[in-house]
Amino acid sequence: MANPGQGSSDERYLTFRSEERLYALPAGEVAEVIRITPLARVPQAPKSLLGLANLRGVVMPVASVRALLGRDETASTSRSRLIVLDGTAPVAVAVDEVAALVTVPESEIRREDTELTTLAGEQLRGVFQRGGEIAKILDVDALLARSFPQTEAKRASVVLATKVDDAHAAIDDRRRLLTLNVADQEYGLDLQAVREIVPLPDHLTQLPGTDEVVLGVMPYRDTLLPLLSLRILLGLPAASLERSKVVVTRVGDTSVGLVADGTRSLIAVDPSLVEKAPPILSARAGGETQIAEIYRASKARLISILVPERLFREDVMQKLTRTDRATDSPTVNVGEGDTRELRFLAFKLNEDEFALPIEAVDEVARVPEQITRLPRTPKFLEGVVNLRGVVLPVVDQRRRFDMPAAENTAGRRLVVVRTEQHRAGLIVDSVTEVLRCSAEAIKAAPDLTGEAAGLVHSVINLEEFGRMLLLLDPSELLSRAERGLLDSFNKTASPKETGRPNR
Repeated sequence: MANPGQGSSDERYLTFRSEERLYALPAGEVAEVIRITPLARVPQAPKSLLGLANLRGVVMPVASVRALLGRDETASTSRSRLIVLDGTAPVAVAVDEVAALVTVPESEIRREDTELTTLAGEQLRGVFQRGGEIAKILDVDALLARSFPQTEAKRASVVLATKVDDAHAAIDDRRRLLTLNVADQEYGLDLQAVREIVPLPDHLTQLPGTDEVVLGVMPYRDTLLPLLSLRILLGLPAASLERSKVVVTRVGDTSVGLVADGTRSLIAVDPSLVEKAPPILSARAGGETQIAEIYRASKARLISILVPERLFREDVMQKLTRTDRATDSPTVNVGEGDTRELRFLAFKLNEDEFALPIEAVDEVARVPEQITRLPRTPKFLEGVVNLRGVVLPVVDQRRRFDMPAAENTAGRRLVVVRTEQHRAGLIVDSVTEVLRCSAEAIKAAPDLTGEAAGLVHSVINLEEFGRMLLLLDPSELLSRAERGLLDSFNKTASPKETGRPNR
């Protein structure tokens, strides 16, 4: 990349520092230099991989030069930078500090001295002297190849989208309920009726002249979403909206947000325990609230099942329709666009966000207080629990991903995951939402090695929200290290054992 007036033998190099040592890269191999950005850390990835970054919609692996050289990692500073390499696959390397862009005549590059100046862990193309210092030209390709050996060809995002679509088509007859907390009572909505769960914004846009059930509107996916109070719809007193959740559903052709005090769990339904609501409860005066069914989840737990279309009187629906028109909120018709939208259960581990295809999730529940430990099992297997008469293996996902133990366990949840061969409960820090996104938001994960190559299916890149979630492969999650253990467990667990309560 010689400039006009320069000799063709002159080359430009970007110099940078790592552990106070001066290194260089050919400027032609550098696409850009940016500040350190938020990273999505990949569990059980090689030490050299700091995480994944979002560079203008492109999912990009970030490697540490310190780790590539076999040295200890340190926290980034205000001087730390990411050097984005200009190659066929986007990748960035994190350095302590960028020094300068220099032009070096070929005659000043000493390639014959490479072996003499190479320290442990380094791989060099040559050296040159600048300002009394020796700058070492790193062979980054060789360092990356050493730390990230080539794996099998990664699956493209379109393949993943097809696979998830197939899962939608092949979903079994299991019925699942999302349960909500409204005035300390538990209500349920069929998961098929739930488009998404999002936090209630701090500030709502109020609409004059609307029914008290309409709390306001909020921005939602390039439109405005009417927010309706479930408390008012259910004839319950209004209360503070602090920590409320918005359940996005559809009523006719209109998307609405039902504001609940919070979400409780996601549960699989035993059809034999679902009963039609008694006639006296089918409608109260005015006909506004109708409970379709009652689910007897346990002797002390009755869940009233709601149907969105039956929540409103005709005059409320008319006002809702006028609200939609008054705010110029376009009506979204169910069509080809919706068939490409996929749903995932999002959860957190150690402040990092992960996701699972909703089809693989049986239910979400609180972590049981009593978990029976088993001798001579891997450290990540927390034990077994009795979940409604069935013994369920429980995996601590923090331990599974070699993460430190959680300091605060109050919000932990048990995510029950099912694959073709296995069923197990995963302990996670918290479940954040049921996430709906387009297939275009799913990006193929960069080539990784070790456990991460199988576990991290792809990446859900929500660039407009500044979020990146690692999409886990349920079958890999439950079958790599745990395959033999769970297989043997399933074979040895007798019907008598599976019905025995924990002690």
